[in-house]
Amino acid sequence: MHPILSDLRKLLLYTLACLLAGTVFAGLLQFSGEAGWLPALLFAMPLCLLYGFVVLSAYPVCRALPYARRHPASVLGMFGGATLAAASIWMGLALAWNASGQLYGLESGFVTMSANLLLILFMAGAGLYLLSILAHDVLIAFENLRIAVAHEAESRLMARDAELRMLRSQIDPHFLFNSLNSISALTSLDPGAARDMTIDLAQFFRRTLMLSERETIPLEEELALCQHYLAIEKRRLGDKLKVVLQIAPGAERCELPPLILQPLLENALKHGIRPLDKGGTVTVQALVRGPWLHIAISNPVPMDPAPESDGGVGLKNCKTRLAVRYGEQARLIAQQLPGAFNIEIAVPQQQETDS
Repeated sequence: MHPILSDLRKLLLYTLACLLAGTVFAGLLQFSGEAGWLPALLFAMPLCLLYGFVVLSAYPVCRALPYARRHPASVLGMFGGATLAAASIWMGLALAWNASGQLYGLESGFVTMSANLLLILFMAGAGLYLLSILAHDVLIAFENLRIAVAHEAESRLMARDAELRMLRSQIDPHFLFNSLNSISALTSLDPGAARDMTIDLAQFFRRTLMLSERETIPLEEELALCQHYLAIEKRRLGDKLKVVLQIAPGAERCELPPLILQPLLENALKHGIRPLDKGGTVTVQALVRGPWLHIAISNPVPMDPAPESDGGVGLKNCKTRLAVRYGEQARLIAQQLPGAFNIEIAVPQQQETDS
């Protein structure tokens, strides 16, 4: 269906435009002496209104002959034929409607149909149809552009979702490998602790599966997930591991992608707490500042830290996931200081909505 006919507001505006064109046409007829003002209005306005809908037939004509498939012969044949047909319909409507003026006691109809007027009417009808063809070509070009942009956006969204699924799938095997190493180390030292650690690991993955289908979760749920992980590591590290959470009011309801903080905490323990004889404290701070959620993670590290054997998988994964999810709006900055390692995250604030 034509876009104008499928939209009531556009249809009303188009009808008003046709009536306005009829008023202008009537003024020209009255100015040229072909008819008085009232007969000219009675002749021109209904005629322009009817022909206004005739020229809309250029839309399927343009659709039937896309711009990419046009060559001179097809353009001349199809568009030329459609223009002559439309101009003939215009002339037939004009003659028939003018003759109906005799019903109102006008001997020559609404206007006097001279040879010059007939020629002008035919040329005007053909010219209006050609203009309609050009206008519909522009309309179709904009429609095709809009569809192409929508398809491109849909393709980008699908690619983003696929990349997020791939990045998220890297987290579980990476974490599971390290956790099983920890359990293996405890089996000979403390079988009971190894059993309890296995239970904590099962609870962690059960909770992870519950959140895996969600794009974002509140910070409080992410922290609860991290608490399961820290409980696993606490059984291995004991008093070496201390954790301080400083969560400002309102920050716990802000949304972020699941399993963003856990890999960062894992890095803090692996490269900071474990290599230190006395361990240390991992501090997690979160606050809302303006439209942003700010999260900071800090931990001590050896003065001469060993090179990362895993190439920084967790940190790179989090950076990529944030970039895919938020684009340039998100920021993750890692800062290596003497004896300390700091990570700062800033993402747009998106509050959890109450259901």
